[in-house]
Amino acid sequence: MKISDIKFDHLFAGICGGVVSTGLLHPLDLVKIRLQVNDGDASRPTYKGIVDCSRQLYRSSGVRVFYQGVVPNIWGAGLSWGFYFFFYNNIKMYMQDTDSKKSLSAMSHMLAAAESGVLTLALTNPIWVAKTRMCLQYENTAVASRDYSSLARVLLNIWKQEGIRGFYKGFIPGIFGVSHGALQFMSYEELKKLYFSHYNLPVDTRLGPLEYITFAAISKMFAVVTTYPYQVVRSRLQDQHRQYSGVMNVVTQTYRNEDGRRFTKV
Repeated sequence: MKISDIKFDHLFAGICGGVVSTGLLHPLDLVKIRLQVNDGDASRPTYKGIVDCSRQLYRSSGVRVFYQGVVPNIWGAGLSWGFYFFFYNNIKMYMQDTDSKKSLSAMSHMLAAAESGVLTLALTNPIWVAKTRMCLQYENTAVASRDYSSLARVLLNIWKQEGIRGFYKGFIPGIFGVSHGALQFMSYEELKKLYFSHYNLPVDTRLGPLEYITFAAISKMFAVVTTYPYQVVRSRLQDQHRQYSGVMNVVTQTYRNEDGRRFTKV
């Protein structure tokens, strides 16, 4: 595979898709993070579920609170999806020896997705830490945190207080989370393969919008259901209001104090 064979169109498409989808869905992401770290501690707000969390947030600060952390989320999602699609499609092309008509196995798709996920995570983890910190700025002054009023201030505070290690909190569970993308892309490619086989189409046939949306939705749901617990561990490690010694400390404390239900509760 030559340098001239590397394609950048997937990079730009991923960035655009990540920015648009994140801008629209950020309020749900913020609610998800609040619920993931909701451990019943009376020093900060506790929530009974999605509706209760949304109601409390709105009553405390109005619509604006739902967009805490939206800037790093847009940056992170745009760059993550851009890098991910760029790495994934070029790694896949390398495996195909630049022959787009060559069919790959499910394991090859999973391997390409896993490699892409690790590379992307290494580049973007600092942004995800910043996003989590901004989403967990509570309205209750009893748990007021450092000045996290902007992405630049968050990154500067993390650097001053925690050094380079602070930027990579949650990186280990994030590595486990690479399986999320690997499973999603493997199932997506397998759905495409079944579709092409059923209609006797070449493997490089372009799908229509309806097929893209359907296959993407099914593969995403499959990946989320399979790997959700790692997201809880990752969010708790990145939470500025709690100090955990590592992944196993989060797992044992969550299991001991909440009967493990928080690993699957949204």
